[in-house]
Amino acid sequence: MAHTQRLRVIAALADGRVYVSELARRLGMSRQLLYLHLERLEKAGLVVGTLELSEDGTPLKYWELSPFVLHLDADTIREAVQDHDAGADDTSVGPQLPENPDLAETDTLDRRDDVGE
Repeated sequence: MAHTQRLRVIAALADGRVYVSELARRLGMSRQLLYLHLERLEKAGLVVGTLELSEDGTPLKYWELSPFVLHLDADTIREAVQDHDAGADDTSVGPQLPENPDLAETDTLDRRDDVGE
C-alpha cells in the first residue's frame, strides 16, 4: 500500500471488476507494471484475480477488490514514511497486512492473457 500506483489500482477497482488490458489503459501503465502491483495487492489480500474465457475463447484475467478494512494508525504511517525516506524499493508493499485465509488461491495466468484484444 505504500506505493501510489497501488492506491490508483484500488481506486480504479472500486467501481467493479476489470480485465487487465482495460485496467492498464485506464491507469496509463503497461500491463507488466500493472501485474507487478496487482500481484502485490493480491498477496496482501486486497484484490483477487479470476481467469475467464471471452465469447471467442480468449482467456481474460479479471481483477476485483476483496472485502477489506485497512486500519491506519500513527505507527503504520511512521513506518511507511521511514521506509520511503530510507529509499525503500518502489515495489515494496510497506507494512505487511495479515493473510486473508478466506480467499482461495487463484491460478495465475501467463502474461500473454490479453493477446488478441
